Amino acid sequence: MKNRLFALTAAAVLAVSLTACGSKAEEPAAADTKAEAAEETASADTTGEKKVLKVAMECGYAPYNWTQPDDSNGAVPINDSSDYAYGYDVMMAKKIADELGYELQIVKLDWDSLVPAVQSGTVDCVIAGQSITSDRLEMVDFSTPYYYASVVGLVKADGPLADAKGISDFEGATCTSQLGTIWYDVCLPQLKDANIQPAQESAPAMLVALESGRTDLVVTDMPTAKAACVAYPDLKLLDFTDTDDDFAVSDEEINIGISVQKGNTELLDGINSVLATMTVDDFNSMMDEAISVQPLSE
Repeated sequence: MKNRLFALTAAAVLAVSLTACGSKAEEPAAADTKAEAAEETASADTTGEKKVLKVAMECGYAPYNWTQPDDSNGAVPINDSSDYAYGYDVMMAKKIADELGYELQIVKLDWDSLVPAVQSGTVDCVIAGQSITSDRLEMVDFSTPYYYASVVGLVKADGPLADAKGISDFEGATCTSQLGTIWYDVCLPQLKDANIQPAQESAPAMLVALESGRTDLVVTDMPTAKAACVAYPDLKLLDFTDTDDDFAVSDEEINIGISVQKGNTELLDGINSVLATMTVDDFNSMMDEAISVQPLSE
């Protein structure tokens, strides 16, 4: 398939400092103001309000994540939007937030803005189908995998590549994939004499390019391809896994992880503790559910 935990801590520090200052002689008005502030802070600390976990994703990458107009199936409101987000990534984000005691906030960002948002601390983590690549590991820290995604091809069922038995049959193909993915950067260059078109900005865009006939082949991962075949019945999924003529990818390139700001071990350890309770079968079951309820599956 790419920290805002300080608010309540700051409030607690403020409460302590106000208590200390209250022991000193002050003007009445100042004392009243600080007492009121301390009271408000204490009230906020005892209301049981949850810390907010800001999770970024595209909200346009089914079945991992998508945008919908309502909260059906348990969709979550998108921050600063009237729309809702759902999909495998949202399901996983909800589980993590619930287990760790956070209030979940979904932040919708473009694919190439996800890593910078984590680096800057604008969001706490990204759950968006990101491969755990060495390049990304230089910029952010990753959880253990929350999904394992094999690489496949998508073609038109009545097209010239429909009977391909391996990637060698894609020789000379006109192809594309999504910008900033291993599909485009690692897999497409493996095709001999391929006509590699410019990368598409999103997963939907690459599927539209294939469906419209602007390209003959799209390389993507298994969940995206399965969802695409539901949305576009005239597409065909080509999986060469366990053959001698498959895409050469490393485990790091197909293991999908959750990225956090470098050094945020508290959040990373929490996320990993939740993932440790889950199995590959759990991941696959959740993904199958996401595919079954994606907006275009009906």
